[in-house]
Amino acid sequence: MHAKVNTPIVVDTPPSIQKPRLSFWQIWNMSFGFLGIQFGFALQNSNVSRIFETLGASIDDLPILWIAAPLTGLVIQPIIGFLSDRTWGRLGRRRPYFLIGALLASVALVAMPNSSVLWVAAGLLWMLDSCINISMEPFRAFVGDMLPEDQVTQGFAFQSFFIGIGAVVASALPYMLSNWLHVSNVATPGHLPDSVIYSFYLGALAFFSAVLWTVCTSKEYSPEELKQHDPAAWADHGQQSHSNLLQFGRDLITMPKVMVQLALVQFFTWFALFAMWIYTTSAVTKHIYLATDTSSALYNEGANWVGICFAAYNGFSALFAFVLPWLAKKTNRKITHMISLAAGGVSLISIYFVHDPVMLLLPMAGIGLAWSSILTMPYAILACTLPANKMGVYMGAFNFSIVLPQILAAGILGYFTRQLFHGEAVYTLALGGCSMLLASALVMLVQDNHRQS
Repeated sequence: MHAKVNTPIVVDTPPSIQKPRLSFWQIWNMSFGFLGIQFGFALQNSNVSRIFETLGASIDDLPILWIAAPLTGLVIQPIIGFLSDRTWGRLGRRRPYFLIGALLASVALVAMPNSSVLWVAAGLLWMLDSCINISMEPFRAFVGDMLPEDQVTQGFAFQSFFIGIGAVVASALPYMLSNWLHVSNVATPGHLPDSVIYSFYLGALAFFSAVLWTVCTSKEYSPEELKQHDPAAWADHGQQSHSNLLQFGRDLITMPKVMVQLALVQFFTWFALFAMWIYTTSAVTKHIYLATDTSSALYNEGANWVGICFAAYNGFSALFAFVLPWLAKKTNRKITHMISLAAGGVSLISIYFVHDPVMLLLPMAGIGLAWSSILTMPYAILACTLPANKMGVYMGAFNFSIVLPQILAAGILGYFTRQLFHGEAVYTLALGGCSMLLASALVMLVQDNHRQS
């Protein structure tokens, strides 16, 4: 007589159904909101140091005043990602966050150029960056939600294109208003010129309108459809609490290995970018225009030209957005990102050797290549690796690798610029270039074994 053996019951996971490929215009519509988001970021990046200096901040104060931006991202993006993974409503899963963030960010854009004292401007930067993050983080996860793996790189390239176009226009707005429409570019001490104020008003309108377009023209998959596309990832989703902080912590601890590898690259990349955003205005106005009086016409001319340079690198970024997927297919995503970051690092260092404002457009091409890849390749690698039911929380947590180097930069760049570089911000830009070259070398440690698209 044989003993009875209890055989474990195996529950087969239903086979997954491939996500349908989206058309050109469907990807266009779902990415269009990034055009507006970048209006907010570009106006912030190219004008906030100018606003702070106008309101009395010294060059040593700039990094600490800028720290609001990375601190808000450190807190907001993972939380918004975690919540958006668990949000289901009439507007869908991600779109409610697009809309709320856009509305609040537009209010902040209108208020910021009207700041009368420095602490108000710093507080509004905090509000603006928080609201931009509320809109932006779900857009990253949106690509992973909606696109099949072979279209993921294309989806992030579309976002990069709209980021570039939005930043071109937004960064150049003060220059265009003052030189083309003859809006005043001179202000009394402690006040901003009308060309800057009206630029922020136009940016607020563009931000909200572009995000509203995506909300109205894009659909999201229902929970049932998402489960069909990836049954294994969604098998236990219904058992997870909407406010389960323990699960949130567990997700962070068990993050995929490739996410940690990319975080190291991101750390040195974003240290460089933060140095560029904070100090380019000071470097250009002093090193090239030889202007230090923030109320002078020469200083404002130089600051406006920085806006044109920022517009240029974003314009190059938009063009490279269509080249990068092709290059990644011919080589791979790692090599593409490594080359792009190396070009950006060399370009930042080369600004030291430029003395003609027009020649600044040359290094902007290399910076544009790097920026396009930064906005595309790391997210494309991640989206093909992350579990579908945790796309939002992991995309948000990945923001740690962006904000932590910015916090470090805010803490040390002021000391470096003051003590080591004797107030010459152009050397701080060169330091950023060296950091980006290190990031380029570290790309080779990243394991990207997924199919190129």
